[in-house]
Amino acid sequence: MAGQKIAVMGYGVVGSGVVEAFYNSLDSIKKKINPDVDIKYILDIVEHKGTGFDEKFISDFEIIVNDPEVTVVAEVIGGIKPAYDFTRRLLEAGKSVVTSNKELVATKGAELLQIAKENKVLYLFEASVGGGIPIIRPLRMCLIGNNIKQVAGIVNGTTNFILTKMFEDKMSFEDALSLAQKLGYAERNPSADIDGHDACRKICILASLVSGEHIYPESVYTEGITKITSDDVAAAAKIGYTIKLIAYCKCLENEKLQVLVAPMMVAPTSRLSNIKDVFNGVVVVGDAVGEVAFYGRGAGKLPTASAVVSDIIECIRFTPTDEPVFWQHGGKDKVIDRKDGEFSFCLRVKNTETAKANLTSLFGEGELTTEDSEQILFITKSLKEAEFENALNELKQRSEDVLSFFRVLK
Repeated sequence: MAGQKIAVMGYGVVGSGVVEAFYNSLDSIKKKINPDVDIKYILDIVEHKGTGFDEKFISDFEIIVNDPEVTVVAEVIGGIKPAYDFTRRLLEAGKSVVTSNKELVATKGAELLQIAKENKVLYLFEASVGGGIPIIRPLRMCLIGNNIKQVAGIVNGTTNFILTKMFEDKMSFEDALSLAQKLGYAERNPSADIDGHDACRKICILASLVSGEHIYPESVYTEGITKITSDDVAAAAKIGYTIKLIAYCKCLENEKLQVLVAPMMVAPTSRLSNIKDVFNGVVVVGDAVGEVAFYGRGAGKLPTASAVVSDIIECIRFTPTDEPVFWQHGGKDKVIDRKDGEFSFCLRVKNTETAKANLTSLFGEGELTTEDSEQILFITKSLKEAEFENALNELKQRSEDVLSFFRVLK
């Protein structure tokens, strides 16, 4: 069996984790896959001394792309530039590429998958969603005998940590975010997490796998968690619900998709309701298998590296006759308008003499209604978002004080 040489591009948290995880399992890899496999290059613009791999570090990408011995490259640089140009050139040169770069996969995935297919190599990205949780491979292989009906998940550990602290430790959003930053769970600029952009990229990848067409982030309605208050948390807890940032994809009968990212009230019966701290969870519903849940550490150095190394091994095993992961260009009209989607909604309104009657007359009998002297919580039946918005506007015109509302995930 010919030797397999690997290059790792980027030596930050994930890149260093990939090198560590690879060498931790190298004896097993050599026994099971190839006795002559090794990391030949580590590309980074920063000089690293005393790592034990000093002789492997290079700063010139051209060395990797022009070395015929290198057959698999792990791109863990992140972002679009220069990751996109590097990845495209590597695939065109006949080298398989694996990545944890959800931004690149979500925006350029269809193009890069097409280039990989044309050159009979692989472009794999198990680590781009859910970190160490296996979800990409199960969707494209283990569940291929199903028509997928729905995918819903907690796919951002930072926001889940913040919301957990708000529920369990009664922290304000601002204090929980500050703690997440102090512990290294949130960036100094946390917008990608708390505004929902990270979760959006991840559900785009899952929706693209499910539909076979590229679903673009700009097609997906996205809300973050910045408007959630301690009063919202207390109200949800009172009825046994939690609030989670949910990445959601539902496959409709007309072959369209309902895709969005938003904070949702999660019912206690949902498998996602008890996922806490920085952990992630994804629930997939198939027509044959029913409901399947995936749970684990969604981020972190070694969990993410574990997924990258598993993709490296798949590339080493790959033969040109194997069926690669693939989705087509297109998908811009695949996602329905948000207002055409359906959900139940939980309304929190100030308790007045007329509030309950107005809620019932506008939304029908609620599936769950609870009240105290200050407020009413009213969970509607399933409604189109346009219908809900019309009724909500009418409720406000009747001078009822709407404190907040959330979509409901059951």
